[in-house]
Amino acid sequence: MRIEVKGRHTSVTQAQQEQIERRFRKIARQVSELAQLEVELVEEHNPSIAEPQIAEATLYLKGVTLRARATATDMSHAINCCEEQMFKQVKRHRDKRRKRRETRAAQAAVYGAQAQA
Repeated sequence: MRIEVKGRHTSVTQAQQEQIERRFRKIARQVSELAQLEVELVEEHNPSIAEPQIAEATLYLKGVTLRARATATDMSHAINCCEEQMFKQVKRHRDKRRKRRETRAAQAAVYGAQAQA
């Protein structure tokens, strides 16, 4: 999985880059190597916003795009929450695909048995 990290209104530090790669490694094992992950770190400068640190992740898979967004007072916490949301979505997507494959295989077995009879 290719990971691209961007910063809006803030610069991305090496520590943040490493944290993102470490946290999203679990997702990288679940998806194709052709998948592309874009993580955008945003810092809002408006003092009326309670949680100014925002982490947004977009995962481009074959035929589907998954998005997660998390806000927090600390950027590392926002990254962690965003990764957890994305992992849940990836897991749900994999389970759906696996269930579809199993259903199609079962139907093919039934129709194949009926055709032979």
